[in-house]
Amino acid sequence: MTKALTVEDLNIVYEDNHIIVVVKPQNIPACPDETGDPDMISIIKDYLIKTYDKKGDAYVGLVHRLDRPTGGVMVYAKTSKAAARLSESIRNGEFDKRYFAILMGTPREKQVNYLTHYLKKDVERNMVYVAPMSEEGAKKAVLSYKILEENATMSLVDIKLFTGRSHQIRVQMSTLGTPLFGDQKYGGDKTPAGYNLALWAVELKFLHPVSKEKMMFRVYPPCEDVPWKFFDPKRFLAISIRNEY
Repeated sequence: MTKALTVEDLNIVYEDNHIIVVVKPQNIPACPDETGDPDMISIIKDYLIKTYDKKGDAYVGLVHRLDRPTGGVMVYAKTSKAAARLSESIRNGEFDKRYFAILMGTPREKQVNYLTHYLKKDVERNMVYVAPMSEEGAKKAVLSYKILEENATMSLVDIKLFTGRSHQIRVQMSTLGTPLFGDQKYGGDKTPAGYNLALWAVELKFLHPVSKEKMMFRVYPPCEDVPWKFFDPKRFLAISIRNEY
């Protein structure tokens, strides 16, 4: 069971007057949801109120999301102007999100620059599935991936998202026959039960909403945990991720 997150647990990577960059732990919601569980926005608000002795509420703007089981780097806006400008950057394709994942098996193609599917969400079941392009409600999903390292049963993959669909990486990788380690929802009996989902947001690149400075933040996945410890993600973050593919 995941420990409830508190202000004391908040892992802040960077902060200024306009944005705050944090590491979202796995199994913590990025924003309030129907469960009522502690979420990142609420924790960051508590942090801002306590740290800066704010009276009343504090503004925290959600500009992008990570699914609850996914951990890694996120940026939140501290002003409505910053939120609007970051959201515009996302719409303009100027906001780069990169992930590491561990797959069960290795895809037939080791590198794909534009993996494209059309995805549709079954809201009642909270499941996403690949649908025909012509099906009502189907949305285009595009990512690129590159296999970095593999062994007899798993592979470490570097993924860049071009669209931000719900469960996108999990569904697209599962469609290739290589679901994510720990993904019981889309992997079934191909992947072990009882482990965290092996999906981590390792890098964010964007223009600062006010200064327009190029910002880049990287965070390591939980390298000592199964299955990350069977690979060397730190090496690839230090070297391979610098190269566009």
